[in-house]
Parts: sequence; C-alpha cells; structure tokens
Amino acid sequence: MGAISDAIRDKLTARFQPSRLEIEDDSQRHEGHSGSRPGGESHFNVLIESAAFEGAPKVARQRMVYAVLAEELAGPLHALSVKALAPGEG
Repeated sequence: MGAISDAIRDKLTARFQPSRLEIEDDSQRHEGHSGSRPGGESHFNVLIESAAFEGAPKVARQRMVYAVLAEELAGPLHALSVKALAPGEG
C-alpha cells in the first residue's frame, strides 16, 4: 500500500480504534475515468467496525469517516466507499 492508504489507516485507527478495518485500493477499476491518477491511490473501499458507530445511523457514520479524512478527500483521494459497522453488525 502507499502513502494515502497508510494515512487512511492511521487516521481511522487513531479516531475510531476499530475492531476491524479493511482498506482496498480500487483505483485500477477506474483507470481512464475522472479522478484517476497514474500509480493508483485515487479510489478506495473501506470497511470499518467500531464501537464509535453504535446507535448512529448509516449516513452519520459515513460523515464521521469523511470528517476524519477531509484532508485526503480535498486532495489526492477522488472517491471513497465506506461501510461503517458497529460491533456485531453484518
């Protein structure tokens, strides 16, 4: 993984202390599309499970993640798909 995926992992871990965190660089599927960059790291899928999401609706959970990654989303990160779960959820 590269610098952007490392930043995603570091920031999400520091903020949410996840019990599960999966980060997938999906950039290769978007080559030639808007926001694609040579070398990838422009499109990511994230699955995160954390007690911090308990009781929060889906949209609020996604907003929490986007807020933590605001710097990346304002620059090199073009697209981010987030699945945020509380412990014990599917």
